[in-house]
Amino acid sequence: MSVDAQKETLGFQTEVKQLLSLMIHSLYSNKEIFMRELVSNAADAADKLRFEALSDDALYEDDAELKIRVEFDQDKKTVTITDNGIGMTRDEVVENIGTIARSGTRKFFDSLTGDQSKDSQLIGQFGVGFYSAFIVAEKVTLETRRAGMGAEHGVRWESAGEGEFTIETVDKAQRGTSITLHLREGEEEFANGWRLRNIITKYSDHINLPIVMAKEVMPDEDGKIDEAEQGDETINKATALWTLSKNDISDEEYKEFYKQIAHDYQDPMSWSHNKVEGNTEYTSLLYIPSKAPFDLWDRERSHGIKLYVKRVFIMEESEQLMPRYLRFIRGVIDTNDLPLNVSREILQSSKTIDTIRAASVKKVLSEVSKMAKNDPEQYAQFWEEFGQVIKEGPGEDFANKDTLAKLMRFASTESGTTDQNVSLEDYVGRMKDKQEKIYYITAESFAAAKNSPHLEVFRKKGIEVLLLTDRVDEWLVNSLTEFDGKQLQSVA
Repeated sequence: MSVDAQKETLGFQTEVKQLLSLMIHSLYSNKEIFMRELVSNAADAADKLRFEALSDDALYEDDAELKIRVEFDQDKKTVTITDNGIGMTRDEVVENIGTIARSGTRKFFDSLTGDQSKDSQLIGQFGVGFYSAFIVAEKVTLETRRAGMGAEHGVRWESAGEGEFTIETVDKAQRGTSITLHLREGEEEFANGWRLRNIITKYSDHINLPIVMAKEVMPDEDGKIDEAEQGDETINKATALWTLSKNDISDEEYKEFYKQIAHDYQDPMSWSHNKVEGNTEYTSLLYIPSKAPFDLWDRERSHGIKLYVKRVFIMEESEQLMPRYLRFIRGVIDTNDLPLNVSREILQSSKTIDTIRAASVKKVLSEVSKMAKNDPEQYAQFWEEFGQVIKEGPGEDFANKDTLAKLMRFASTESGTTDQNVSLEDYVGRMKDKQEKIYYITAESFAAAKNSPHLEVFRKKGIEVLLLTDRVDEWLVNSLTEFDGKQLQSVA
């Protein structure tokens, strides 16, 4: 098979140029997150190799000890992160790094305000992964080779983050990916062993993969270094956080683990960590983000629950583990009760997965219900971010329809404001004597609903009407037709 060895100079997709420009102007006050992002990508590459090697052991190429290596060179002002994971082909490099193929991209750029602190939060929600390297690097060199391909299929990608990159085919003996950051002037602090160790333990302690660095051995009085003391050392704990006892995990560790798996820069709103024993045994660690991701409205995209079997990553496919109306949930589910070679087809007909999914959904809804009852202020924030997708629930999840109905919040004629803070229980509690129905109106906008002539007769009688103006509301009222024995009735 011939290998296209030519060196090409290609332009980034427009959105990537904009994102790089934002990165390079250091919207982040916290520059060190570049390490978390690159280590997280390296861990994902190892997970993918483990999964593919379940059906093709030869992909390990006699190198089954997966790890991440971090090196630095103070003289050259470089930091290098290397993994021996799945690696990439030339086409995959162009596709993964030259473009952002993600729904919500346009919305993200339209949302930017020019206000540094607001924009940095938006970038955090969007997630930037690899591009975060340009926060501290004036040039980035990536070398990679996909597992199972010959050394002649290596690829070198390089960019100064200014709108274009070069890509060429090179010889690369070891599979996996190596990323070298050529540090900007003023960022030399990162070419320092102590600093890098500190960042790794802060952000990546519970990556389920050893992160190694060369030991820093001090010379003796004669300036000699004892060769016996030289070698590598593992910097992180390399234990899967979810396997530990809740009592042994601090809130800070839970938050950092969330940021790692969700590629988010903000703390989660809440989380639930459960070890379930019985007929089906599994551990779940599920998070509610504090902000909705930009691709929330892409119902078809595979979202953020990672499935592990016996601590081996299998897939990120939340359709089998979470219904679509809970697609914002992030986290990990790990079970011993599935075969390691499980396929998507097996998942679709697996009683074990059905059991785990049903229990996990109940757990999430229970946590959200507790929040609604005990912390109305936080629930208002939750509803602001995720209310519209929760409204998809009653049409998708008959088993939890009653629980979901209690979680709904609406605007109403009672307050006359756009705030969606009226529950169906609130409404029923305020119903007039002999009133038998819950009245609502759907409209394209709040103003259209509030000023509808259909409301006149209800205003005169002092009867409250719910004002439904979200696009999803028409769908909702088709599936949620009654509450507490009272029928929902349109006034139009």
